[in-house]
Amino acid sequence: MMGMIYIIFLMFMIGNLIFVSKRKHLLIMLMSLEFIVLSIYFLMMLYLMMINNNMYMLMVFLVLTVCEGALGLSILVSMVRTYGNDYFQSFNLI
Repeated sequence: MMGMIYIIFLMFMIGNLIFVSKRKHLLIMLMSLEFIVLSIYFLMMLYLMMINNNMYMLMVFLVLTVCEGALGLSILVSMVRTYGNDYFQSFNLI
């Protein structure tokens, strides 16, 4: 059981490391955010199985995750149509 928690924590930390180191591309940042959310989902699933609780909260979490992913992809598509790429440095925020 503790081995699984260490693996999930390692997944979370790797996702954060990728998020911080690849901050120039929006697509890579979105993929690392989904990886972080996946590790949180595994942690919640493990915790809810450990306390013998129902899994309805996981369904709510997955719905919110899908909404977050759809919003991120729509921002990415809008950026690519407007600026031609997903670099953050290619457009001016002012």
